[in-house]
Amino acid sequence: MSRFWSPVVQTLTPYIPGEQPQMQRLVKLNTNESPYGPSPKALAAINSLNNEDLRLYPDPEGVALKKAIATLHDLNPNQVFLGNGSDEVLAHVFAGLLKQNRPIQFPDITYSFYPVYCKLFGIDYQTVPLGSEFEIDPSTYKLPNGGIIFPNPNAPTGRSITRADIEKLLARNTDSVLVIDEAYVDYGTESCIPLLRGDKCPENLLVVHTLSKSRALAGLRVGFALGHPSLIEGLERVKNSFNSYPLGRLAQAGAVAAIEDQAHLEASSQKVIQTREKLVSQLKALGFETLPSTANFIFTRHPQHTGAKLYQALRDRGIIVRHFKSPRVEEFLRITIGTDEQSNELVTALQEILS
Repeated sequence: MSRFWSPVVQTLTPYIPGEQPQMQRLVKLNTNESPYGPSPKALAAINSLNNEDLRLYPDPEGVALKKAIATLHDLNPNQVFLGNGSDEVLAHVFAGLLKQNRPIQFPDITYSFYPVYCKLFGIDYQTVPLGSEFEIDPSTYKLPNGGIIFPNPNAPTGRSITRADIEKLLARNTDSVLVIDEAYVDYGTESCIPLLRGDKCPENLLVVHTLSKSRALAGLRVGFALGHPSLIEGLERVKNSFNSYPLGRLAQAGAVAAIEDQAHLEASSQKVIQTREKLVSQLKALGFETLPSTANFIFTRHPQHTGAKLYQALRDRGIIVRHFKSPRVEEFLRITIGTDEQSNELVTALQEILS
């Protein structure tokens, strides 16, 4: 600890990202990255701008990318906010929309960056317990509050709720912002983006997306939020008080091309879904209990083996998954859906471990 740290730094417990190990032979199923490459059109667009123009600043407003996103989702460009990955977008959301006089609410088992942001920005919060089957129950979110945020599907559980359920919550929660983090929405979850279209766009609904998962651009760092223009204006004020050039020229070009290649997104997402369903069936045959998932990962446990033991045994075989030590979920493993070949290696390793 340095004596030059500000008081807030001394109290922070930072978010710990998934491990990026440097092992030579590795089946990496721990950080929910896509097992398939980005759109070839995105790679071509990035390569086309890898030239002397990199000496110039990028478009600070990201006009072309905002137009591409708005066109895809039948929205207006003034409903789009861009950031350096959805984590930065979320940071601006916490600072600009969720720092209120009342505590905000999010699930007790969810994306662990949420309490980190609260600590960083001095935001009071309340956790809302998941149900007995690790589901989000919108009726348990009580009024009043300073805002509500949760992923759909939730992470690390992979469970989702319907758009109709979220609409009911939105109808009750009219005095604060409702933020739906849709990082994994393309693997079988209903998006809330249709609620933002037209004159009936609610003033207090914000939907956050990333290009890191289904569009396979985690290394590019592009995220965005969609919502009412008044919410977007607030986020722009925060962004321009923090970093007015969050997305580089290569990132913007690659993101535009990826957004426009919907066919690639749908094809790769469908392959992940098929592998996920096959893997769940294979794990069931081995005695695993897996929560219903509409994400590119599953949350699973074996009633006769501890999560820590299985995690280490897989690691010893060069297979990296995610294990959380928190109460209620310490017996679970979160396993990213990889290729069929990676999935088969995982199942073979688990057969060896269980025998």
